[in-house]
Amino acid sequence: MTMPNFLVIGAAKSGTTALYKYLGQHPDIYMSPYKEPHFFAFEGESLDFRGPRDRAMMRYMTINAPDEYRALFDGATNESAIGEASPMYLYLPGTAERIKRHVPDAKLIVVLRNPADRAYSNFLHMVRDDREPCAEFSAALDDEERRIAENWYASWHYKRMGFYYEQLKHYFEVFGAERVSVHLHEDLNFETVETLQDIFRFLGVDDTFTPDVSVRYNESGVHKSKSLKNIHTYLLKPDAVKSAVKPFIPLRLRRSVIASLVGGIRNKNLVKPLYSDDMRKQLVEDYREDILKLEGLIGRDLSAWKK
Repeated sequence: MTMPNFLVIGAAKSGTTALYKYLGQHPDIYMSPYKEPHFFAFEGESLDFRGPRDRAMMRYMTINAPDEYRALFDGATNESAIGEASPMYLYLPGTAERIKRHVPDAKLIVVLRNPADRAYSNFLHMVRDDREPCAEFSAALDDEERRIAENWYASWHYKRMGFYYEQLKHYFEVFGAERVSVHLHEDLNFETVETLQDIFRFLGVDDTFTPDVSVRYNESGVHKSKSLKNIHTYLLKPDAVKSAVKPFIPLRLRRSVIASLVGGIRNKNLVKPLYSDDMRKQLVEDYREDILKLEGLIGRDLSAWKK
């Protein structure tokens, strides 16, 4: 039974959906047909998150049974690199140890985004999915510690998730820095092909392959059309009709079809509200010390993140 030999572990809202799609184009790479199984974060656990629609979403999104997880890779044939992308792996405690136990020689890929921008994009993501109860980003940040205390899922940890230094340092300690390939969101956005070819070299596959990078994936924003928003919400929520057809459609195909429909409708129906300069400046100050330590850890100049 096949297990992955590499993982895209984060960070959430840093371009991991695009990276997943681009990697899947390479003839020597097999990507799980279902993105974000988050198996290593929740293996064998009974999940009881308490945020809006957390329970329904986690039942739909998460694979925590070993046999079901291995089945994701049944389609692999002659590919030398076999992987999946679950961007919460970087943040969720205990995940590094589970990965080490199951696939001790795994190679890990990380994409990091300016944490002040990542936090806002995360907020927009939850607004887009009609789950965020606060209309203003500042109100959601003010409510974050209460949400964490009440066991809302990590998707609601807008600010806390952006303190990357300790998260990444832990993976370096568990796996060794040589097994962790770290990139920036800016690299993936503005030097896309070069960044992908660097990742290909890290994975030991043909680095001359040039993927099609013309499509944008997983855009954030708020809905323009109420009708399209309602269709999007329906696809994400359980109901009697969808429950009735479940036995006749394999789980992996079901998830893949819904994900494609949701993504297509969602991305055609988004606008981006303004992001307050004062709010962003405050977040940058809150992250400044962590960014300084991260610079030393990964050997990259992150001065643009501190402006």
